[in-house]
Amino acid sequence: MILRIVFQILTLELLLKTCFAKDVFPANFVFGDSLVDAGNNNYIASLSKADFNPNGIDFGGPTGRFTNGRTIVDIISQELGLPGFTPPYLAPTTRGPVVLHGVNYASGGGGILNQTGNIFGGRINFDAQLDNFENTRQDIISAMGASAMLELLQTSLFSITMGSNDFINNYFTPIVSAEEQRLVPPEMFVASMIARFRQQLTRLYNLGARKIIVVNVGPIGCIPYERDLNPTFGDNCATRPNQLAQLFNTELRSLINELTTSLKGSIFLYADVYRIVDNIIRNYRSYGFDSGSFACCYVAGRFGGLVPCGPSSKVCADRSKYVFWDPYHPSDAANVIIAKRLLDGDSGDIFPINIRQLANV
Repeated sequence: MILRIVFQILTLELLLKTCFAKDVFPANFVFGDSLVDAGNNNYIASLSKADFNPNGIDFGGPTGRFTNGRTIVDIISQELGLPGFTPPYLAPTTRGPVVLHGVNYASGGGGILNQTGNIFGGRINFDAQLDNFENTRQDIISAMGASAMLELLQTSLFSITMGSNDFINNYFTPIVSAEEQRLVPPEMFVASMIARFRQQLTRLYNLGARKIIVVNVGPIGCIPYERDLNPTFGDNCATRPNQLAQLFNTELRSLINELTTSLKGSIFLYADVYRIVDNIIRNYRSYGFDSGSFACCYVAGRFGGLVPCGPSSKVCADRSKYVFWDPYHPSDAANVIIAKRLLDGDSGDIFPINIRQLANV
């Protein structure tokens, strides 16, 4: 009974703030992979983990984030004035009134397709993340009722950063995926991703989400891992991974337009992170970086991409000068640029409006 009263008081406070404040979301619900994981994989048996040094070297220590500092969603939350960082769903402290400000369901190794990330063992793919969101939703209903819950969700920010692992750790997994690549054309694989994603995004809408940002797949052929895996391209990005990412992104944009039309009251934003990151890599010096291709945390490889970041890795002295923290993930400095362009960028970066404009809709 006490918990229910506390929930109701906090909900009323949140709803009043939403009514009278601009540039504010009452809560932030995050779905995705290691690009936005805030520590969920700390609590599962997985080979995809970041709860050890030197990860988090500029965050006060490792938290399970796959970078030296903050993720993109961390920075967006700070810029929007949301209270603290959105907590991971599996953390034992993510219970009670704290969920009213949002929950992070993202998991390193996770993907759109349920077979994605098998090589890591444990990971939470998008379907399972939606299951976890349903649990949170039910907890809120139990505490305050369905009407207040819907008001909260329909004014909150939802983001999905998913798809990279479906290529890197599924279709392009070295050796393991050779047979799949031979039997399944790229177009068919992308079509299976889009079909599944359509069902998942529709399910999220049916659960109450209305303001939904969908992040496309970045230029995965440019990450240090893919550069070292494809040495024939020299200093250039690996072509085939980028081609498939662009093929998926084209279909994803069409899907976002379709869902915006068919799902009444929805506002889907298409975040073109491919365009943003590609621009940063091509013009890294103009952004203040010394390297747009080498991993700051590295062990081996021409680009430092052959071995995941870990306690035995070497770490660059100035992380702010590197686009990439490790073989796969951007640095805090790169995440700041990406986040700010999603917050305030033009329709080339995020369509049809940016995140700050979405807050005022």
